[in-house]
Amino acid sequence: MKNILYSFMFLPIFIFSQEKIEGIIVEITEQKQTLPLPGANVYWLDSTIGATTDIDGKFSIPYQKEFTKLVISYVGYKTDTLTVISPKYIKHSLRPTSELDEITVTSRKQATSKSYMQSANVTFISSDELLKAACCNLSESFETNPSIDVNFADAVTGTRQIKMLGLTSPYILITAENIPTIRGASQAYGLSFTPGTWVESIQITKGAGSVVNGFESIAGQINTELVKPTTDNRFFVNLYGGNNERFEANVHLNTKVSEKWSTGLYLHGNTQNKKHDVNDDGFMDMPIYDQINFMNRWQYTNPEKGFVSFINFSYLDDSKQTGQLNFNPDTDKLTTNAWGSEIDTKRVDVSVKTGYVNPNIPWQSIGIQTAFISHKQNSYFGLNLYDILHNSLYVNGIYNTIISDSRHKIKTGISYTYDHYDELVLIEDFERTENSIGAFMEYNFDNLENLNLTAGVRIDHHNVLGTFVTPRFHARYTPWEKSAFRISFGRGKRSANIFAENQNIFATSRTLLIDGGMPLGSLKGAYGLDPEIAWNYGISFLQGFNLFGNKGDVTFDYYRTDFQNQIVVDFENPRQLNFYNLDGDSYANSFQIEFNYNVFQGFDLRTAYKFSDIKTQYNSGKLEKPLTAKHRLFANLAYETKMKDNLAHWRFDVTYNWLGKQRFTSTASNPSAYQLPEYTPTVGTLNAQITKVFSEKFEIYLGGENMTNVRQNNPILGADDPFGANFDTTFVYGPIFGSMYYAGLRFKIK
Repeated sequence: MKNILYSFMFLPIFIFSQEKIEGIIVEITEQKQTLPLPGANVYWLDSTIGATTDIDGKFSIPYQKEFTKLVISYVGYKTDTLTVISPKYIKHSLRPTSELDEITVTSRKQATSKSYMQSANVTFISSDELLKAACCNLSESFETNPSIDVNFADAVTGTRQIKMLGLTSPYILITAENIPTIRGASQAYGLSFTPGTWVESIQITKGAGSVVNGFESIAGQINTELVKPTTDNRFFVNLYGGNNERFEANVHLNTKVSEKWSTGLYLHGNTQNKKHDVNDDGFMDMPIYDQINFMNRWQYTNPEKGFVSFINFSYLDDSKQTGQLNFNPDTDKLTTNAWGSEIDTKRVDVSVKTGYVNPNIPWQSIGIQTAFISHKQNSYFGLNLYDILHNSLYVNGIYNTIISDSRHKIKTGISYTYDHYDELVLIEDFERTENSIGAFMEYNFDNLENLNLTAGVRIDHHNVLGTFVTPRFHARYTPWEKSAFRISFGRGKRSANIFAENQNIFATSRTLLIDGGMPLGSLKGAYGLDPEIAWNYGISFLQGFNLFGNKGDVTFDYYRTDFQNQIVVDFENPRQLNFYNLDGDSYANSFQIEFNYNVFQGFDLRTAYKFSDIKTQYNSGKLEKPLTAKHRLFANLAYETKMKDNLAHWRFDVTYNWLGKQRFTSTASNPSAYQLPEYTPTVGTLNAQITKVFSEKFEIYLGGENMTNVRQNNPILGADDPFGANFDTTFVYGPIFGSMYYAGLRFKIK
């Protein structure tokens, strides 16, 4: 009887022990000693169930049969993922690595996903996701993502403009491996300067970014991870051709030079020299252009000493011609013979990133990022001249450590930026120098259960913006399984480059005014205008689920941006374009619901609805932001067949975008022939692509864009008189060319 009683007493303990996995996490030193790792993170993939190892490196974590992937991470060590099919004791050793989040020494490919663990609202886009569309350059890499809106900036240059949370790219921090790249002079065309094959992955962060990356981010951050010499294919070729006679070629060559050094050579070229005028308005529907792009990367890895470094050099030569079909730049440049435009850009980028992890204290690391960019653009639009030379220097030093254990992490450092601008606007010269030095600190707490928060602050001294403080905060709370509730807030401040960021204004007959008509030559500093300052607040809820044995998730996002000051770009008078400081309210509300579901093996469904409420106080009253849809619907279907032994398979992708009506700026004072309605029609476009993978080395793809053949018939106002008072190319709300079909191939040797 006593034995039976003892059995009942200890039965719950036996049952409980079967529902846990226990183990120890260790490191193996160079002397082959096995040492425990206290404070290592152990958690189940796609869940918030986790644990932290104790002083002896031991852990215990709940087990459920639906959990199969156990992630083990520790600062200064390579993160490992183990496959677990039943409860058992685990002894696992982690390998040291010099990976730093800020300088991205290595990168592991992931599927498009949202993190359940991070405090910030981050979407990860892998290279596999980028293959769902042609993705010839970075501006075309967001076609299958509902968080980024892509529109044309005007009807002549073919420039694509992106928006996040209803705000255009100047309010988004766009970085390459966390070094700011698309800013200043490159805002208008810079997204087309990064070839799609150079991109390994993209991270999209909504809301206030990290203080580590600077003070300019307002709407969020888009960070691209570039391919690495040690992980990219030894040889890669991508060829592309479209029915619009656009042709592109990409070649990658990677080699290991020595035990510690590797290098990669990346070549890109594109051309389009056929003039198209589908709507018969006498203007080209897209520019003719040629681009040569070259990048050389060197990677140094010394895990014994704890050093990793990247050295990058890239050069770009891009030329565009647009305007009327009969325009000849040799005879018609800057004359009224015919309206035309040429945009020639040359750009040099040099960057060095070095990371050091103390082999004896792997949770302490130092990263140094330096980058120099020289960007020169010479251009004219009809009779309007615009040239800009922008030289910039960026230096950022980052120190990482922990407090007591890896649940408490600290990042601190200093940064320096230098920007020199020399602009020719019409007949006026604008030259200015901006520089800043700042210090930052960011604290992260993660208990690997239900709470993760990141709080950061930086203080900067800027020769134009003054001395100011930038706070940022992100927090994630998990109320129940497979969920993540997030809040964030932060402040951003920036100096607006009003001409470089709004180059579509030169392709009009409008008179340019600053602050109601101040003479351009009398303006000092940043055009005599105040800096832009805004606060961003956001909440987000992510819920994962299993339905009929398949995984899915649903996300609700709401973000609000309040401007304390904004440079208003006022198109409301059709004869003028006026820049002035905000006097009143300006805000952007963005709500999005996204639903993702794996319907069955190989078949994924992604849908989203977005509502935007964006208003600004203009001189004529508080108005909706022009050419911004309040309502957007998005759907993507992706199917991939089962791989054969030689990895042969098919991929099918279809994406649908629908935009609601958008407000035109006022044309009421124009003659009746040049007046537009208050709102645009709705627009729906359909893109699709089929990829046949023959083997690990070779695949071909065939696709179509805007297969519904939606076209804006009269995108240029006053096209019949381009030197008249009513000429304006900025009223673009949808596709101009119509349907476009393409084909290409990819060949690689690992």
